[in-house]
Amino acid sequence: MSPAVLPLSMRRRSSKLDKPDKLDMLDMKDRRMILIALTLIVALFVLLAIFTPADDPDRNPLPSSYLFGQHGARAAYTLLEQSGYTIERWQQPLSRLALHAGPETVLVIAEPFALPEQNQQARHAIAVILRKGGRVLVTGFIGGTLLPGNHVTVSRQAAFAACEAQPEGLDPLAAPGSIWIVPRFTWKDSDSEARTVYTCAGQPVVVEMPVTAGRAIWWASSTPLENGSIQRGKNLELFLNSIGPSANHHIYWDESLHGARVPSPWDFVSGPVWPLLLLGSIGFALLIVLSMSRRSGPVRPLPQVPRTTPIEFLDALGSLYRSTGAASTALQIAWERFRTQSVLLTGQRNAQLDARELAAAIELRFGKLINGLEADLIDVEDACTNEALHPTRALELVRTLRRHEETLRQATKSGAPSSARLYRA
Repeated sequence: MSPAVLPLSMRRRSSKLDKPDKLDMLDMKDRRMILIALTLIVALFVLLAIFTPADDPDRNPLPSSYLFGQHGARAAYTLLEQSGYTIERWQQPLSRLALHAGPETVLVIAEPFALPEQNQQARHAIAVILRKGGRVLVTGFIGGTLLPGNHVTVSRQAAFAACEAQPEGLDPLAAPGSIWIVPRFTWKDSDSEARTVYTCAGQPVVVEMPVTAGRAIWWASSTPLENGSIQRGKNLELFLNSIGPSANHHIYWDESLHGARVPSPWDFVSGPVWPLLLLGSIGFALLIVLSMSRRSGPVRPLPQVPRTTPIEFLDALGSLYRSTGAASTALQIAWERFRTQSVLLTGQRNAQLDARELAAAIELRFGKLINGLEADLIDVEDACTNEALHPTRALELVRTLRRHEETLRQATKSGAPSSARLYRA
């Protein structure tokens, strides 16, 4: 029987059988494993979203002129820029700055932590700038090692909080009041050329020294110029006195010694991506082991190769009907299909109608569309119970039903809105 002449409901069922749902091909164990894997993946993403620390600018200890956090120096840089100072960030090697340095050059180096070879080049460049009459302000331990003499050392008192440092004497660099600074490092007292400006617990934390024609100023830490403490005490006054007046001075804020490096292709695994890749790989490996170890055979049986072609199958089926004298059975199949479709089109869903009732329902729905419809349907219904029905007569009745079916289909297309409403009813 051709799929084109099958009822709509039968065609839908046959299409589902031809193309089974992929989920239906999985057994209960496979579905349970998939659900467990999806649950673990969702839980992993939730845990990463909850426990991955957010980027907090206040945790960055770098006193960079770009940072707005507590330890950044964006406020000091912006203050100088808006106050009329000639200032710019320097991100190239200091050796290039030393080439055109002069008495107007002011270099600010806050907490450098570059590589040793960079420190060696920076130390030589700072010596050249000081020899040409420039002014250099450095902070921290590594900053002290860049100055000539290298007299910086670790403080005898371990300090992690800011100390209220007091001015020493009437030095012009000292403001009339105390400053707040973290005194983790100090300057050696054996340096006779250095002049102590501020002390904390008897140890120098701010010193100034003349170097040839220039001036070098060292702070124990960059606390006085950081965003969170520049307004505390006399920190701002110390910062302004250290860089000097704005007239005839060009300030260079160094960013080249703040650990700049060449980006690596492996930077993408930093942060939450690395634990995600690690845990995901472990879960994927466990899923493979569990799914391959619980069975040794195929998941489903192999498809059976058909032994006959569709034409041969139909020929064999016809021969079977002919040999058993079952022409009425074939006619009954066609009659049931026609009656099922007609009942749906006339809105008589689930109704068991005989030939006369079905003909009346069709004429009520479509009018006198088919001449002799009732007689034809009665002949078909009677022939279905005739076990001695000749195959030629059965074929004629099947063709009659097929002709009436095509007529009803054309009528349904011309009256699609009303038929659709009856079908939904």
